[in-house]
Amino acid sequence: MKANRLSVLFIAAISFFLLSGFLGIGDDQTPEEARAEIITMRSTTLNDLYQLAPQSKKEIQAAAGYAVFSNFGMNIFLISTANGAGIAHNNKTGKDIYMNMFSGGAGIGLGIKKFRGVFVFDNQQTFNDFVNTGWQAGAQADAAAQHDDEGAALAASLDVAPGVKLYQITDDGLALQATIQGTKYWKDEELNK
Repeated sequence: MKANRLSVLFIAAISFFLLSGFLGIGDDQTPEEARAEIITMRSTTLNDLYQLAPQSKKEIQAAAGYAVFSNFGMNIFLISTANGAGIAHNNKTGKDIYMNMFSGGAGIGLGIKKFRGVFVFDNQQTFNDFVNTGWQAGAQADAAAQHDDEGAALAASLDVAPGVKLYQITDDGLALQATIQGTKYWKDEELNK
C-alpha cells in the first residue's frame, strides 16, 4: 500500500516537471521582453476588468496602489501548483514594481487553470508591505463575495486582507471566490534592476 502511494507521488512529481517544460514555465526571455509582456498583460487585464466591473476603475484610481497578476495553475494527481508574474503600481509615485507569485499544495485532481488577479490597496502602508516584504495569502484569503445591501447583485471584489481587495478574472468572467490561499508574492529582483 505504501509503495503504491509513493509510486503515485513519484509519477505526479515527474509529470509536473515534464509538463512545466512543455507549458513554457521558465521561458528564456530577456528582462526587456518579460517586462513588455507583463505591461501588456496589465493593460489587457485592466481593460477586461473595467468592462466586467466598471466601478473598479474609480476604485483603482483612488487607491494608494494596485497590483495585477497573471496566474497559471496545474493540479496533477495529488499535487497542485500555480505560478505567475505581475506588476504593482504605486499611484502616489507612479513607480512600477515587477513581482512573482507561487503557490503549492495538495489536492486530488487533474487539470490546468488560468486566471488573472487585480489587488487594490486602500492605503500606502498596505501597498508598501505587499511590495517590500512580500505577502503570503493565508486562510483569510479564502473569501467569497457576499450579497450587498442594495439587492441581489453580488460584489465584484473580495476583501482578502485588511485594506486589500481582489478582483479575480477567469475565462468565465469575474470569480466570486478567491483562490489565492497559500500563495506567496515577492519582488522580481532581475526585472526591477
